Amino acid sequence: MAGKLTAAQDAGILLVTANVGSLFEDLENLKKTWLKEFYQTVQMHKPHFIAIHCQELGGKSAETSASDVNSFVNELFYSDPMKEFTRARAYLDQNYSSPELFTALGSMYFIHDSLKNIRQFDFEAKQFQKLTGREICAEKLHSSPMVEREKFPKDYYPGSKFSRKGFIRTRWSLADCAFDLVNIHLFHDANNVVAWEESPSSYSGMRQKALRFVLDRITDQRYDKLPYFLFGDFNFRLDSRTLFDTLCSAATMQAVKDPNTNEVDRLIFRESGNDQKVILQVQKKTFEYVNQNIFRENNGTSLLEFDKELSVFKDRLHELEISFPPSYPYSEDRHHGKQYMNTRCPAWCDRILMSPSAKDLVVKPENEEKSILYDNIGPNVCMGDHKPVFLSFRLPSRAGKPNENKRKCCVVQ
Repeated sequence: MAGKLTAAQDAGILLVTANVGSLFEDLENLKKTWLKEFYQTVQMHKPHFIAIHCQELGGKSAETSASDVNSFVNELFYSDPMKEFTRARAYLDQNYSSPELFTALGSMYFIHDSLKNIRQFDFEAKQFQKLTGREICAEKLHSSPMVEREKFPKDYYPGSKFSRKGFIRTRWSLADCAFDLVNIHLFHDANNVVAWEESPSSYSGMRQKALRFVLDRITDQRYDKLPYFLFGDFNFRLDSRTLFDTLCSAATMQAVKDPNTNEVDRLIFRESGNDQKVILQVQKKTFEYVNQNIFRENNGTSLLEFDKELSVFKDRLHELEISFPPSYPYSEDRHHGKQYMNTRCPAWCDRILMSPSAKDLVVKPENEEKSILYDNIGPNVCMGDHKPVFLSFRLPSRAGKPNENKRKCCVVQ
């Protein structure tokens, strides 16, 4: 698929993040479409290096889905559309027997046959290693020196005894440039009503704490500091308090309490006129808004002003402009691939973020703007409740060569 690469040519990079939990809940009906859309994305962008970061690998019942996961990964590894990617690595967390460690994360990497100058970092030996063949690391992932894997401390999200959230980090050297790739899954909003109570919400604070944990971990003194890309399910949500005030500015709100706990468990926003039409109804796992099109018109970008969680990290993390619709929660009905479920407020949960030095690798004067694309996969078909999100760009052949105008942090010493 990728064109043959000479020493002087740019390398095509394709980064993909995909929460595949609901894919494994209906693998028989969704897998064929999911793979077809992914292969079409590869065909379109012709990358030389592909990184796929999956979250919720195996679905809700991951312990019983191990064979399905292995079948899915093997199909990716040995499919005809991927035959030119002669080197591949998969790091799958299948440590089901240890819920205190299990993250359900899976990171897969594919290297095109024409890409000769790529190596992977060994975190124990603290040096880069040459890659050959295809390898899948699953049962012994916890002891693999090729990844750094951690689960967030339990007290980061006290409401969930065995939350799967955490991160997996790998490090790569391509030509004269090295960078980290981090697969990440942050905490979700467990209750829509609780998310509305404060601005920013208590869940947002939990996500900030966990993300700061990851950033501090991957930039500490144990290893050389390099450009890094974080991509996964950040579970970033729109700020409910200010969003509801805007969507229902001319409505009256009724807060309904649970008679047993005396706590608000339902919000009902009604038009102020005589018909008292319900505009928005919110419960723990219900979000029913009268006009779902607002999340699709102009790709929902008019609502980006309520997407505030990343602003806390503006000095440490960058993102390209979002021009695709909220990536979650899509209908899991394969006949309604563009419809959102009435369970959560649609939001851009799935993202690809980067450090300032990584952004310098992506956005360069010699990189034509049309060669950079940040978008979703399968916009018109059902891919599960999350649409995968990708970033495609070209890495210039001398991206890491330092001079007075370039950062030295991406040079492999």
